[in-house]
Amino acid sequence: MGNLEQVLLAIDGYNRQDPQGRELAYSEKLTAWVRKLTLCPSEALQIAARGQHIGRWAIPRQSYPLDRGGYLLWREDLKRFHAKTVGELMARAGYPEPEIEAVRQIILKKNFQANADAQTVEDALCLVFLETQFEDLRQKTADPKMIGIIQKTWRKMSEKGKQLALEMELPEDHKALIQKALS
Repeated sequence: MGNLEQVLLAIDGYNRQDPQGRELAYSEKLTAWVRKLTLCPSEALQIAARGQHIGRWAIPRQSYPLDRGGYLLWREDLKRFHAKTVGELMARAGYPEPEIEAVRQIILKKNFQANADAQTVEDALCLVFLETQFEDLRQKTADPKMIGIIQKTWRKMSEKGKQLALEMELPEDHKALIQKALS
């Protein structure tokens, strides 16, 4: 078994420990979108996509203030946790530090517009949101706020990500709200 397969299996094994059973399926969806966005993903991109939310349950949202500042701090702490955890799994598989650091940078999404692999992960994250989380958020969020969320999501996406988003099979009311946000 090669290093890549070893790391991907380790990430999947880690995510199988999720008490709510969500993270393995999430990482598989993210990986599938990455493969739609790029025909030949680098090893770093494959690992970062699979490990983007590794162990997300380990740092509960409720352990932070429930305001916007608390949410942003929680998200930053999660990114650092994900990058550290995936980096440790890569080191155990024998990856050299420069390759580990490349994956960390993708997961941390620092200056993602300038890093093609990080942009691809950001696109995939936005597409998974539209595919699987949009409806739940819409149920509890007024349309004006949803329009703002869609606009923020759109600003993060590349042209290819936007194109795939517009081609998605979404309910008509979702498509209408997206069109309203984009007009």
